[in-house]
Amino acid sequence: MTLITSISGIRGTIGGPAGEGLTPIDAVKFASAYSVWLKGYTERKKPTVVLGRDARISGQMVEHLVSGALMGMGINVINLGMATTPTVEMAVPVLKADGGIILTASHNPKQWNALKLLNSKGEFLSASDGEQILELVKQGGFIYSEIDSIGTLVSNNNMNDYHIRKILELPLVDTELIRAAEFKVVIDCVNSVGSLILPSLLKELGVDVLIQLYCDANGEFPHNPEPLPENLKDISELVKKEKADIGFVVDPDVDRLAIVCEDGSMFGEEYTLVAVSDYVLGKNPGSTCSNLSSSRALKMLTETHGQEYFAAAVGEVNVVEKMKEKGCVIGGEGNGGIIYPDLHYGRDALVGIALFLTYLASTKLKCSDLRMKYPQLEMLKNKISLSPDTDTDKILENLQELYKKERTDTTDGLKIDFENAWLHLRKSNTEPIIRIYAEAPSMAEAQSLVDDIMNKIENIKN
Repeated sequence: MTLITSISGIRGTIGGPAGEGLTPIDAVKFASAYSVWLKGYTERKKPTVVLGRDARISGQMVEHLVSGALMGMGINVINLGMATTPTVEMAVPVLKADGGIILTASHNPKQWNALKLLNSKGEFLSASDGEQILELVKQGGFIYSEIDSIGTLVSNNNMNDYHIRKILELPLVDTELIRAAEFKVVIDCVNSVGSLILPSLLKELGVDVLIQLYCDANGEFPHNPEPLPENLKDISELVKKEKADIGFVVDPDVDRLAIVCEDGSMFGEEYTLVAVSDYVLGKNPGSTCSNLSSSRALKMLTETHGQEYFAAAVGEVNVVEKMKEKGCVIGGEGNGGIIYPDLHYGRDALVGIALFLTYLASTKLKCSDLRMKYPQLEMLKNKISLSPDTDTDKILENLQELYKKERTDTTDGLKIDFENAWLHLRKSNTEPIIRIYAEAPSMAEAQSLVDDIMNKIENIKN
């Protein structure tokens, strides 16, 4: 059993003893702590929370526990039922709620679930707000409402239509152009909530030939739900078999987008954001942002448009904060997470699909040919295990000294920029490891960088 608490929420495997997995007691405790925080955050006597979930098997159970705890704390609940993460994010301000909770473990397997917490803007909580909630969880001792003060529960089934409509209203989404291209599209929704909204969106966008793979919202994930190449063999084969123009894959809560080219090859999650940014910057020049572990390709692309690129610490909330600070027109994370402020400040695979299809139609290129427009860079991800008593901060300080002749950034761990490559090292907050990311023109060069840094770490700790 595993239970991980962080500033963004609580995540764990279902079952086991309380405190060791995401048990009913843990779900209620965390929802109760969020309620206490929310009452201090808003001036309303009876705050309102939007609640939504992905399709995973434990979703209904956790939904009942969380909605009951919120009502017991005197919180009114608007339940969207099964809804994507970006749909819930958009619903919070539209429904004039004070906050939101999304029940999803994102790309994690079916035994996992989580509570992701939103503020009144429909955005993930800041680090300081998250810390307050964690402290409330530790303190416990929650006082629940008496009968005349308990919260209400209402359902709202209109937000999918709202989400689609707002995407279609975006000036850079051109349904006539998409329809004229007569795309044949394959989708893989991993049997989660994408199944309930993506087919409708594509129909409205002008896609008349749609082949659906794993589009039953039953929570039975047919493959590892993280949209990585090794998990996408079925759609890759289907795209080739059906002679489709493109394939789209979303994760269980639809905030990440992977693209499959017409030849069955992967467009590359890191390049989802790059291609969409290329289109947006060509129409609406401005700065861009991604996290420190995302591909350098976005920086390179942004500069070819004569614009400025900014890097943020890993984590969606950090990217959003940097985007707001710098007025970025688009940003996101290299895991296929596109944040388009003209719609909302959250990763959204649906708007990514709409913008990408418009761009692909405008270029009149095959998907694989569009991919060849961008830098051919290779990324490698690894980690090194340490003993629990290892001073990871000291290791990073020593490495910074070793690489003092290179450009370094300590915003989030240690980022080392070389002329044609980079390394990023981040310590884990939940286990004694250092995560290592590298990008270079070839996999051999990336591997060499990782091997070298791991040897240096071994020497330092010994």
